Formats: sequence, structure tokens, C-alpha cells
Amino acid sequence: MVKTLQSIVVYCLLLVMLVASISLSFAQEEKAVPKSRGDMIYSFAPIVKKAAPAVVNIYTKRRVQQVEASNPLLNDPLLRHFFGKGFTFGDRARDQVVSSLGSGVIVKSDGLVVTSHHVIKDAQQITVVLSDKREFDAKIVLKDPQSDLAFLRIETSEKLPALEIRDSDELEVGDLILAIGNPFGVGQTVTSGIISALARKAAGVSDYQFFIQTDAAINPGNSGGALVDMNGRLIGINTAIYSKSGGSVGIGFSIPSNMVSSLMQSRVQGGRVVRPWIGMSVQPVTAEIAESIGLKSPAGVIVRSLYPGSPAEKAGIKEGDIVFSVDGSPIGNEQEMHYRLALSRIGERVTLDVMRKGSRAERDIELIAPPESPKRDQRTLVGKHPLNGFTVANLSPALSLELDIDNQAARGVVVLAGSNTTIATTIPPGAIILEINDEKITSTSQLADVMEKRQRVWKILFQQGVNVMTLTVKMPS
Repeated sequence: MVKTLQSIVVYCLLLVMLVASISLSFAQEEKAVPKSRGDMIYSFAPIVKKAAPAVVNIYTKRRVQQVEASNPLLNDPLLRHFFGKGFTFGDRARDQVVSSLGSGVIVKSDGLVVTSHHVIKDAQQITVVLSDKREFDAKIVLKDPQSDLAFLRIETSEKLPALEIRDSDELEVGDLILAIGNPFGVGQTVTSGIISALARKAAGVSDYQFFIQTDAAINPGNSGGALVDMNGRLIGINTAIYSKSGGSVGIGFSIPSNMVSSLMQSRVQGGRVVRPWIGMSVQPVTAEIAESIGLKSPAGVIVRSLYPGSPAEKAGIKEGDIVFSVDGSPIGNEQEMHYRLALSRIGERVTLDVMRKGSRAERDIELIAPPESPKRDQRTLVGKHPLNGFTVANLSPALSLELDIDNQAARGVVVLAGSNTTIATTIPPGAIILEINDEKITSTSQLADVMEKRQRVWKILFQQGVNVMTLTVKMPS
């Protein structure tokens, strides 16, 4: 009986301890009452005060010629359509000044400003306005259409506020961020949000489809402005939005800050950036490919082609190899591969995690400048043939990168510009001429010789992207 009572007492004590523990747990999870005014006021103001002075407004001007009829009544679109484009109506050209606006970020205290390339494209006059309303004329230091970035220089003896650049590879989806810029020209504006996604594609924005996606409101005029973290560090350059109305719908894209850092250290030749080259083209590993090689899920990229004598070939890479990462950063498509290589510099080495027939190994590859061999020998074709007016050039690794042609092993003749004929819409810039009337084309000089032949019917075999197409053209007699 005594033992039974002792057991009951022990159980009661344990129950009391359990209840006390649960009560303490709930008490800890309850929201605490603010104990000071500081606890009641949460604000991004300290971050804005730190970052905003380094974000600038950019105004550009350029002259364009506007063609109009001598009589305003003759400008009617229906009248011009009826008479056709060849009728001039006494047309005259008049110079017109076109203005545009954007944003930028001071990244060095000596006056170096980064912005979006499309903000200053074709600009003849660039004015940078600081947050304190001071205005400076700016000169273009570097333009890089491939990344949609440009660097400007403003001359001042004063040390300017500049943003610290953070490693954008440290970012995670869900991180809080601020976007600072000049939307619609209303003046410097700050919006908040989170990182919605990483490594996003945004077609038509730049050649490097690797963007930070955010839901912070970004509108026209924000381009070139700053995306900053909660420490006021630069993590991206706002460059585009997804919108059917022209306004923000919560899907904005920013160029990662690592691309900004890379450009600041890149080799520049003739005013353009020279990026590293390894001579290898890849494509994503699909579900079917993954199943066939024994992968549990699609991952990495498969080597599609190699340029003879390229650094990739010298490192032992072969067609059909699977590449999972570049210097430890996972890659899942060709855009991610291009982005990772673009962040490196010529003369450095990168390590690729490669799998071949189930066995994985690391391959060290030297990064070199893309060779321009053969020489491009750019020329415009003239004659009574379908390619009259087309501008072509010999394709080399350097020109392939310049034109963003994915197949780095491609060789032959590439179209740089079409003519004013409908054929130009079928064979666009970037297309590679493979054969003319079953004769393989290897150079621009050979192509010119072939096109001098008089033919009633022309069969043109050309490649656009991964697609090979044939165009048959009958010339008028």
C-alpha cells in the first residue's frame, strides 16, 4: 500500500512538471509587449539613409531625324498607305531631340557610376543628378550590351558616397530587399519586397539569362537603379519588368551584383569587354537523358560540341560528358554555364565537375580570350541573287561570343545583316550559311564566288540556333 501511494505521488509530481513545462513553452511563444518606443517603430529608414545617396538619376538626350510631309494634311497614314512608301509627298527631315531617363549607382567614390546599357544607348548627352540635386555631365567609360550594363564617369574632386558590392551568390529566395530608383521621373523612390527567385530567365533583356527576380515595385525609370540588402549593400542592378500594361505587377528582374564586379575587373579591348572562352557548347540534361544515363533526376548539362584545339578539348572534355558545376556552382542550362564563365577572368582556371559513363572527375580548364581565326572578312554581297544586300562574315569563336551564338564549335559564314527583301526575314542576323545549291560554304570569299553564278533556282541551307532549314528561291527571268 505504501509503495502504491509513493508511485501515485511520483506520477503526480511528473504531471505537475509536465504541465509547468508546457505552460512555460506557451508563455515563451506569446508575443511580448513593446518595452520602449524603439521597439514600436520598425523602419527601413536607416538602410535608405545609407544607400540612397549613392543612387543617382540619369537623363539622356539624342538627336533623331523625323520625316514629315511639307503639308501636315499629307501626313495622314491612310493616304500614305494608299499611295505607297515610294511617294514622298514633298517629305522633309527635321531634327528632333529625344529625352529619356533612368537610374544609376555610384560604385566608386571617385565618380564611377554603373547603369543599364539600354538607359544610355545612342545617347549624345548624359546628365547625372545626385540625390542632393547636383548635376554633372557624364562620359561613357564602358558599354556592354551583352550584360545590359554600362559604366559612366563624372568628374569631381569630392569623394562621393558609393555602395559596397555584396557577393550575389550568397542570396537566398525570401531575403528582404529594397529597390531604389527614379520611376517615371517623379524623383528618387524606394520600394521594398523580397527575392522571389534566383537564376531567372528574361528573354530579350541581355545575353546572360541569369537574373534576380523580385516583387519590389520596379517601373520605367528604375532601370539602372539599385537593389540592396538589409545592410545597404548592392546586390543587383534593376533592369527589366514583366508587365502587359507597362507598370509594375510584382515581377521585376535585376542583374546580379557579381556581374557588376566582374565587369569592373574585365579585360577591355577597343572599348568592349573581352570575356573568357573554353570552346564548348552544351545543352540541358532532360528527363529522358537523365533516365538513360542513370541519374535520379535531371541535373547538369551535356556537352554538345567542342571547338578543335580549344581549352575544353585540351582538358580532356569530350562530347557527351555531363557537367554538373563550375567552381562548385551548380549549372542546369547553357545560360547558367555562360554566366558562370562570364564571372571569371581571362588567364584564370575553372574547375568543372564532369561525369562520363557513370564516373565523376574534376577537370581544370584554362580560360583564354576567344581567338578571331579565321579573320571575319566582313563584306556585303551584291548581285542578281537572293542574298543581294546581305552583310556576312567568317565565323570565329570571337565573333560567336560577340553575336551570342551558342554553338562555340560552329564554323562557316554568318549573316550580320539582311537586306530590305522578304528573304531577310527568313534568314535573320546570326544565321549560318551552310550550303548553296548543295555546295558547302566555308568562307565569305567562296560564298561571294558561288553567288556570282547565274542560277534560276537557288537552294540555301542555313542554321538558326539548333535548327537547320532549307530555303528555295526562284529568281525572276
